[in-house]
Amino acid sequence: MATPKNTAAITTYGDHEVITPENKLRKAVSISPYQPGETDPVARAEKALAELSSEFESWMESECDRLDHARTAAGKDGFTKANKDALFHAAHDIKGEAATCGFPLVAAAADSLCRLIEYTPDPNRIPIKLVDQHVDAVRAIFREYSRSNAEALAAMLTHRLREVTDDFLMSENRDRPDVLEQIAGPSIAPE
Repeated sequence: MATPKNTAAITTYGDHEVITPENKLRKAVSISPYQPGETDPVARAEKALAELSSEFESWMESECDRLDHARTAAGKDGFTKANKDALFHAAHDIKGEAATCGFPLVAAAADSLCRLIEYTPDPNRIPIKLVDQHVDAVRAIFREYSRSNAEALAAMLTHRLREVTDDFLMSENRDRPDVLEQIAGPSIAPE
């Protein structure tokens, strides 16, 4: 059996290596060679993404503001369906966009807030202080992203948020064994 050829590019520096994996998306888009003058759709998408990258920080800041407004509304008016949905969607969008926008460390805190909202049987029992801690963590990780210790700060914050959230969720779902199993499972957000 032939071993597949690894086409990852490896660049070695004095104290680290950068591995650029093979772009498998290119094969998924087309199996036939491009005709002369035909543009590669993956290359076009990558170029468009690179052109937009200067906007990523302001987009993430807008998403953090949206999350903050949703938190404020939930704190003021309670966890109405509209407020709960707005808070969940703002956190979920940040979780999904964080890596693309260049802020992957923000995803775990946003994921923890999504879990809190998703797995609490009665949203009105969610302590607003716990929501505040999640939103403040997302904003702090984003704000301090360029610091040399940002990764350690993010890991510490998200680890503690996950512990407190899991304790709350385990208590709230003590009579729901199927949900307890899901809560105890590992996070799917990138670390």
